[in-house]
Amino acid sequence: MKIKTILVSQPEPKMENSPYSRLIEKEKLKVDFRPFIHVEGVDAKNVRQQKIDLNNYTAIVLTSRNSVDHFFRIAEEMRFKVPDSMKYFCQSEAVAYYLQKYVVYRKRKIYVGKRTFTDIVPLLKKYKTEKFLLPSSDSLKLEVSETMDGLGLDWKRGIFYKTVISDLSDLRDVYYDILVFFSPSGIESLLKNFPDFEQNETRIAVFGNTTVNAATGAGLRIDIKAPTPDTPSMTMALQKYISSINKK
Repeated sequence: MKIKTILVSQPEPKMENSPYSRLIEKEKLKVDFRPFIHVEGVDAKNVRQQKIDLNNYTAIVLTSRNSVDHFFRIAEEMRFKVPDSMKYFCQSEAVAYYLQKYVVYRKRKIYVGKRTFTDIVPLLKKYKTEKFLLPSSDSLKLEVSETMDGLGLDWKRGIFYKTVISDLSDLRDVYYDILVFFSPSGIESLLKNFPDFEQNETRIAVFGNTTVNAATGAGLRIDIKAPTPDTPSMTMALQKYISSINKK
């Protein structure tokens, strides 16, 4: 059965010439984008209940663009003027670049990792005397908290936003050849929205080991995995699989 339709459980890429655009053109596909989860901020009152006073911290650890947005949102709600002396430890260049939305980059103390959380460990070690705040969602990777504890840092996690399952009821009678997932939360959303979901001929594509484990644990058959040495991106994995199926 040829592949004609794909549903990606993420927002549509904003760039014009995204890898998905090339995939659509090459394989003549219909690709829809729909976030299966979304983020909602918690209010300043909730943050105060976590015994967090922004005045007590000298450094902020930022793991995503969401953490950037919600740290500055809470600072504004609390009428906290972020001092110029605040240090920012960003997990990746993408997060650091996004920080420019809120601060004048060249005038701030910003330390940047390459991609994963472990990349900023050497930077954190250099500044062990700082008081760190880590704004996060309600679901933080265990690796992050274990790493922070292991370094013996004076740090606190603050839940500044929550991951919420989106309402997908309008998709109940819509069928796709491939469903694409990037997180365990996406798998959870599928099963919460459609508890009677039967995979049948639908192919499941997953990105990352935690998503693989969530899909397998839910009894789903995984047809496409990324990243792999041959296909480091999801679009490359989709391209390889679709071209092999559609050639038959």
